[in-house]
Amino acid sequence: MALEGVFGQLEQLGLFDVLLPFILVFTLVYAILNKIKLFGDKSKNFNIMIALVMGLAVVFPHVLGYYPPDQDIVLIINHALPNVSIVIVAVLMALLIIGIMGRRFELGDSSLSGWIAMGAFAIVVYIFGSAANWWSMPGWLSVMNNQDLMALVVVILVFSIVIYFITKDETETPEDKTIIGKFGKLLQK
Repeated sequence: MALEGVFGQLEQLGLFDVLLPFILVFTLVYAILNKIKLFGDKSKNFNIMIALVMGLAVVFPHVLGYYPPDQDIVLIINHALPNVSIVIVAVLMALLIIGIMGRRFELGDSSLSGWIAMGAFAIVVYIFGSAANWWSMPGWLSVMNNQDLMALVVVILVFSIVIYFITKDETETPEDKTIIGKFGKLLQK
């Protein structure tokens, strides 16, 4: 009960609508700018200022109500992040189970890693697109909006990946000679 009151008070103070999205955008922009070194090696102050401006540029229009109702970036982030977190947790749990079974998963030696990266990217794009109402599902695919069904699909995929890594034969020749193997290698790079 007391914990619910604390979270309710934090929500009233704007933690979820202002502070968390600001910290997320600021951190991502700052990390990207540090990684690409857009302004050279000694650009920490520039990177901080640009990340600060980008973070505030996302949060201020939300607080002031300038975003159109269907295009509020903060609401899209708040709606999509729990679903993205589920995907990340599912992938990490699959890798953890594979590691417990004594298998080693290295992204650099397998064409499967390219497919995993492409699948994860497609799932994240779908989640953010659904949160932003960018597209609507055709009638025959509307069952994918069922959260119980999606949880079942994720569980089946995780167990399929685990079973694949446990039962795969290490002496098999690489599949790089096939078109799918070459495409996987291309995605890996």
